[in-house]
Amino acid sequence: MQVFLVNFVLYRMAKLTYNNRNAVFFQALKADVDNYFIKNGIEKTGNWKLYLKTIILVPVAIGIYVALLTMHFPTIAAIALCAALGFTLSGIGFNIMHDACHGSYSTKKWVNELLGLTLNALGGNAFIWKQKHNIIHHTYTNVDGIDDDIAKSPVIRQCQTQVWKPAHRLQHIYLWLVYALSSFLWVFVIDMVKYGTKKIYTTELRAMDTREHLIFWVSKLLYIVFYIAIPVAIVGWGPWAVGFLAMHMALGLSLSVVFQLAHVVEETEFEVISGDDKIIENEWAIHQIKTTANFAPKSKAISWFVGGLNFQVEHHLFPRISHVHYPAVSKIVEQKCKEFNIEYHSMPTMFAAIASHYRFMRSLGQKPSADQYVLAKPFKYG
Repeated sequence: MQVFLVNFVLYRMAKLTYNNRNAVFFQALKADVDNYFIKNGIEKTGNWKLYLKTIILVPVAIGIYVALLTMHFPTIAAIALCAALGFTLSGIGFNIMHDACHGSYSTKKWVNELLGLTLNALGGNAFIWKQKHNIIHHTYTNVDGIDDDIAKSPVIRQCQTQVWKPAHRLQHIYLWLVYALSSFLWVFVIDMVKYGTKKIYTTELRAMDTREHLIFWVSKLLYIVFYIAIPVAIVGWGPWAVGFLAMHMALGLSLSVVFQLAHVVEETEFEVISGDDKIIENEWAIHQIKTTANFAPKSKAISWFVGGLNFQVEHHLFPRISHVHYPAVSKIVEQKCKEFNIEYHSMPTMFAAIASHYRFMRSLGQKPSADQYVLAKPFKYG
């Protein structure tokens, strides 16, 4: 997808476009980044650092799973191991699945396709996710009315243009529980709704061929077999239910927090589209920088676990470059932003990012003033 060209999406009768006719910033940035890889003689895809993560994370997940089913542990230890399995699965999602589904894990397409199916092993669906994330989210980041990642919800309010509900006053408190349950809802509800309605928020889901339909149902069935049927048969319904909940809470919380820190914080901006055509005067790349933030760029431990997604600015500008290169690319991006006088959002620590997200969600939970309410009044979603 040539995202630096003029992109648009049909939104009922509305159309959103970026003014990319004079995209000098991205042209200059891309030239410098390309030169970095050429000068150093390296591929933009993954290297031994990424392969080593794969060798570590996948066996660890399998090992914990087998241990939980074949060994006896005290209750607290078993619950902790289930949570550890959830965190390990999120690590697989951050590092292996994410790069593979973006086509940046390997230069070989079949390798990316195969490892992209690790998402299906986590309970999701790679086909749906690629359209939801790669195309919609990466093109229309933080655009209320298109970006499914900030879709309107009666539970949480993620930007000022969304309708306020009295319950939102407490969203900064209960949203952590919502995040903890998000992966469970993703596997059993959200994927099914998207599959059944053939829509991702306000965008039509691309038609699935017979192979993709088969992959969808077979992988969902295998998920039920390996995560429900086999554990229940071995340990019983009670222990399974507690462990399954602990696993999903760890998985959902880690996935949600990392992705929320990238876009739903005080530092980032939002756009909205309702019933009229809209032109965003910035080129696509500048929009990505304005709507995205990095966090904890100097923490090697966080970078390792979250698959470089703490360098979210670089990822949104260059999604086909593997995350193992983002620390080096970030220096180029930050310097180029200074040259073009563009604010580069980067929070020094993960705690600072979480605090920013908390404050932002708390502020959105307050009842809007009369002027703000006009801005946030509901509009039709197709």
